[in-house]
Amino acid sequence: MKYLFNIKGPKDLKKLAVPELNVLADEIRQLIIDSISKNGGHLASSLGATELITALHYVYNAPYDKIVFDTGHQAYAHKIITGRADKFHTIRTKNGISGFLKRNESEYDCFGAGHASTALSAACGIAEARDLLNQDYKVVAVVADGSMTGGMSWEALQNIGHLGSDILVVLNDNQMFISHRVGQLGKILTKILTLGSVRDAGKKVELFLNRFQYWGKNLIKFARRAKVMFFPGVIFEEMGFSYFGPINGHNIPELVEVLGYLKNIKGPVFLHVVTKKGKGYEPAENKPIGFHGTGKFDIETGKNTKFSGSVVSFTKVFSDTLLDLASENKKIVAITASMPEGTGLDAFRDKFPDRYYDVGIAEEHALTFAAGLASEGLKPVVAIYSSFMQRAYDQVMHDICLQNLPVVICMDRAGIVGEDGPTHHGVFDISLFRNLPELRIMAPSDEDDLRHCLATALNCNKPVVVRYPRGAGFGIETKGSARVIEDASAVKIKEGKHLSIFACGNRVWPSYNAAMELEKEGISASVYYFRYIKPLDMKTIREASECGLLVTVEDNVLSGGFGSAVLEALSDMSIKVETLRLGIPDRFVGQGKMSEIYEDLGLDEKGIKLNIKSKFESMTEKNIKGEKHD
Repeated sequence: MKYLFNIKGPKDLKKLAVPELNVLADEIRQLIIDSISKNGGHLASSLGATELITALHYVYNAPYDKIVFDTGHQAYAHKIITGRADKFHTIRTKNGISGFLKRNESEYDCFGAGHASTALSAACGIAEARDLLNQDYKVVAVVADGSMTGGMSWEALQNIGHLGSDILVVLNDNQMFISHRVGQLGKILTKILTLGSVRDAGKKVELFLNRFQYWGKNLIKFARRAKVMFFPGVIFEEMGFSYFGPINGHNIPELVEVLGYLKNIKGPVFLHVVTKKGKGYEPAENKPIGFHGTGKFDIETGKNTKFSGSVVSFTKVFSDTLLDLASENKKIVAITASMPEGTGLDAFRDKFPDRYYDVGIAEEHALTFAAGLASEGLKPVVAIYSSFMQRAYDQVMHDICLQNLPVVICMDRAGIVGEDGPTHHGVFDISLFRNLPELRIMAPSDEDDLRHCLATALNCNKPVVVRYPRGAGFGIETKGSARVIEDASAVKIKEGKHLSIFACGNRVWPSYNAAMELEKEGISASVYYFRYIKPLDMKTIREASECGLLVTVEDNVLSGGFGSAVLEALSDMSIKVETLRLGIPDRFVGQGKMSEIYEDLGLDEKGIKLNIKSKFESMTEKNIKGEKHD
């Protein structure tokens, strides 16, 4: 590494000559590849943005100037340049640096980002604050082209154009290859546009044509239509931006030159930069989707080295089951919000392309679109990560539940997700959606039960949420066809006499194993699997409460979650019983391996056992003291 480990911040970067930045970019890229091969992460996007981020930090003066990133998938080079190169090997590990932007991690991370389409709104707010406080720093928003499919991005664009804010929006377009012709054309157009000659000529032509009144106006309309063919940024021009580009996002001298021009232009400016996803690492260039978010891999071959064994993932079970059900029922359609591979709907897309819809990063639209399909008799299945479903609460309430439409919402990544950390843990969905009338919530205990929950959800003709975790199942064999489960009662999977454990989702089998260990120590626990979080099995709750201690176990936040639902039920039935709720505490949970996090939370088999043992022994000790006192 000739330059990299001498870069402790952007000030050191500025000591280099522009030609030396190419060598530095290669070194940054190598550090990214080395680290992500060991830890996993969002590789391809960050590789593609390396030169762009290097040029931005060379031209702008962060942290005084504010550089806002969308999602953080593309920001690894930003972390390295801003003093975190020596810690980069810890990325996405427990107590290491985050894979996303975090304000409390670095002063250079001016706005946190884990989900898409937030950068423009945040940058708009930052720029307005700057103006109100009479400050003079620059504001840059770096937005990936995928994030531009989100409605929030367009809401922000219209607001920025309306306010006339001094903001540079950089569109990092990594969905196309940079051919020689496109790169040269972009370079020529940008140079001309930054000099203002084309913009001035356009105004002169419009003034000239206006003199011809009616015919002039029609000619202007034609000219504007023609402009669409030659200037792809006309839509941004119409929204109040000065559009420049497209330019080659891997040509650092060109980027530095253009950014230097644009830095001094007033008002909203839009720079279209074309990059190649996975740039500089052949396996990622050839398979950019596979390396968007990757596990550990061998650098030489690009092959995944993460041990998976023979246990199938929940996502794969969902995918296979949906294919089987859709083969039998032609009314089943599938919807995703730009996550076909992540949700397992890529197989559905390939087999039933006419019944598959990818709406882009637009969760709100996905749910109301599904409601429209359901209103006409179709059976829509919407597959979205739990943490992304937070964006569509209003649509689930207003457009689906209020009309009692049979939309099946399959929430992948429910519970702890691991290395992606607090922005992606799916630990709020039960609390968010449990309060909605007409909605049923199912939390399968394992990969086999997921199949039956999906079949049941599609059969019940009501809005249903099916939530299931990330990663491998428990090794439960899946045989035969998925069946409809008519009975919504909880299932007793272990008999006991001292206490009752109510568990849901992927905490069912750890709770069962904990109960088996408690049995060895003379503590006998019944274990109930609550497939339905809503509606709750009130009969089982009443009967099980007679044991003297009820324990609830979930992978959702305790506030408003499954345990809260059980407490509400007990209160409604005027039942007083000792309770212990195990779940996610009232804080944001950090990153790390899923096993590490569950252990830290006391929600693994050992933690569940120890928590219950402590509570039971405390109750026993109180009872003994009470008897002595009597």
